[in-house]
Amino acid sequence: MNFQAVPLFLSEIAPTRIRGGLNILFQLNVTIGILFANLVNYGTAKIKGGWGWRVSLGLAGIPAALLTIGALLVVDTPNSLIERGRLDEGKAVLRKIRGTDNIEPEFLELVEASRVAKQVKHPFRNLLMRRNRPQLVIAVALQIFQQFTGINAIMFYAPVLFDTVGFGNNASLYSAVITGAVNLVSTIISIYSVDKAGRRLLLLEAGVQMFLAQVAVAIILGIKVKDHSNYLSHGFAIFVVILICTFVSAFAWSWGPLGWLIPSEIFPLETRSAGQSVTVCVNLLFTFVIAQAFLSMLCHFKFGIFLFFSGWVLVMSIFVLFLVPETKNVPIEEITQKVWKQHWLWKRFMDEETENGIGDEAKKDGFDPNSQL
Repeated sequence: MNFQAVPLFLSEIAPTRIRGGLNILFQLNVTIGILFANLVNYGTAKIKGGWGWRVSLGLAGIPAALLTIGALLVVDTPNSLIERGRLDEGKAVLRKIRGTDNIEPEFLELVEASRVAKQVKHPFRNLLMRRNRPQLVIAVALQIFQQFTGINAIMFYAPVLFDTVGFGNNASLYSAVITGAVNLVSTIISIYSVDKAGRRLLLLEAGVQMFLAQVAVAIILGIKVKDHSNYLSHGFAIFVVILICTFVSAFAWSWGPLGWLIPSEIFPLETRSAGQSVTVCVNLLFTFVIAQAFLSMLCHFKFGIFLFFSGWVLVMSIFVLFLVPETKNVPIEEITQKVWKQHWLWKRFMDEETENGIGDEAKKDGFDPNSQL
């Protein structure tokens, strides 16, 4: 539910210039939560008597209660209020979150987008229409690729490798703390860079970084670790741990948060909720697929599992290079005009939009919200 509603909510309320950073702030809090959860689980596992899991499970009720209270306090987005006909409330909320009274152009743009959205009676069916295929293809592909980066393989191997370095029984704790800390710091980097460097640059740079790290890990494990031996020298083990941190950092400032950010901002208002629902569904489906297949793949591929995932990283980087447009600093209500209609391939799918009178209506009678802003 959080991954369905929160990225969508943040994308709708955030000012364009900080939309990416504000959205990734959600991912930062997720990484903090994961780190604390790992520490709590490790601590409760040390409780004698085998009842520590009850404490761990009970403590999970604290963030659940905070989420419930927060949900009661948070306001609806201007988009949601306007779409339900509550124009005055929508304008008041927009004025509040923008901190200025000069919100009329943006308000009129939201009203027009809402009018267009109300023409769509079946949003899920509308997702399959020609003009919505670019958004659907990119959103689905990003979720599949996110799971095929191999992040699960890295996290699976981490405790074993930390044990090899010499952490012994504390390997799981150090693994959770070190990879969690790297994940946390890298997500902070993403917050500050996503609206400056852009989405594409982060994805492409991370693709190169993850590819090289996984190939290097595969080579080291393939040469140094044999079928009947788990020996890995101290020096090589430390190097592999560094490579793991290199991979985790790249994922944390790119495919991790951007896999949720980009789908939340590319769909038009009339299919935004439906599109985000499909995004979450595909992500959970392939998370399940990878989780079920990973151990069998590991037994058959051994160190080759890293080569398998590095091949996918290469494929997804090529996909980003040619098919994922840049949405940095583009208002989400203007992405069709400024992004899709300017893309070398996806602009071919936008012809139907003009035929149906959707999109160009926003500029009828000489009204152009962007120029007024």
